[in-house]
Amino acid sequence: QLQASGGGVVQPGGSLRLSCAASGNLFSINDMGWYRQAPGKQRELVASVTRLGVTKYADSVKGRFAASRENAKAVYLQMNSMRPEDTAVYYCNIVDFTGTHYWGQGTQVTVSS
Repeated sequence: QLQASGGGVVQPGGSLRLSCAASGNLFSINDMGWYRQAPGKQRELVASVTRLGVTKYADSVKGRFAASRENAKAVYLQMNSMRPEDTAVYYCNIVDFTGTHYWGQGTQVTVSS
């Protein structure tokens, strides 16, 4: 199971930190990360962290967002210098060694003045 928290409303230029706690069969987790889906758009990868700590980011968030993980227990997303186009529902995601994706419940992030 994945339990995400930390969403909310922030002004442009502001910051938010998302957290996601994982429980269950933790030894088989490979990648942990975050996706987002804005209204009328497809779900997209925001950031991910491999089991070895290698990070990957969408071009639109590079230099502004930072993903980190606590072994296989939790994954975080620090979002800085936020923009209105970052508004979306953010989903915590893990991928196990079989390539199966697991999803959290989604948390709304709104960037608005």
